[in-house]
Amino acid sequence: MIIESTIQKTRELVGSWRKDGQSICLVPTMGYFHDGHLALMQEGTRLADKVIVSLFVNPTQFGPNEDLENYPRDPEGDAAKAKQAGVDLIFCPNVSDMYLDEDQTVVSVEELSKGMCGDDRPGHFSGVTTVVCKLFNILQPDCAIFGEKDLQQLLVIKQMARDLHFPVRIIGHEIVREHDGLAMSSRNAYLNSQERESALVLFSALQMIKKRVEETQEHLKSAPLIEESCRMINKQTGCSVDYLTVVDEETLQAKERIKGNCRVAGAIKINDRIRLIDNISVRS
Repeated sequence: MIIESTIQKTRELVGSWRKDGQSICLVPTMGYFHDGHLALMQEGTRLADKVIVSLFVNPTQFGPNEDLENYPRDPEGDAAKAKQAGVDLIFCPNVSDMYLDEDQTVVSVEELSKGMCGDDRPGHFSGVTTVVCKLFNILQPDCAIFGEKDLQQLLVIKQMARDLHFPVRIIGHEIVREHDGLAMSSRNAYLNSQERESALVLFSALQMIKKRVEETQEHLKSAPLIEESCRMINKQTGCSVDYLTVVDEETLQAKERIKGNCRVAGAIKINDRIRLIDNISVRS
């Protein structure tokens, strides 16, 4: 496995693969790998000849009061895990190379970036789409894999790729969970034992809505179920709701009734310092 930080050398390497007719899959990450990341990498090895993992803690997707400086990092451990997963190249550029002082361009997806995480994290998705555009231009992948835990991010990137005519197939990978259902996240490392137990309430609240829908033949109203789930979360020690919503799983439009292919999605804060997100599919 190769580890490279310079854009020029990375382009030369990818270009040599291209000349040999090899296909390329990109797994964009911010590092601190867990089994969810490794599942994306392993899927990449099934889809393409070469797998590139970008490891870049992207400053433009963090807000002024978010955890950029404290975001967990383990480059040596990440390299060992990626190699074991079959990755061919880790691209770990410097911030100063990815964002030049004279940069003026920001890529933004207007409508899909609104609501949900977009309300609580203004500017977040423009930071994501801008850096993903840069990665696509540098690495020229045939496909790129993103986890469905970040559902809004996945749909925003799909829209961006369509709008800008990137020849990149965007693939969503199902959420990878801990044994007790907690969605895997690098931010889970922040949780102490009590907070880890409290964090399970989000998945429980989403499951409650799914169960209610499955138990009835009617298209239930979303609002009463959301209110009940919010009460359930807010009663849990240290937990508060950022948002909880039922949306169309393709457009993210809020659904007054749970009808068709929907996602129940939510974000919570634990002790006002750790923000976790999750979603599950609900069909009626």
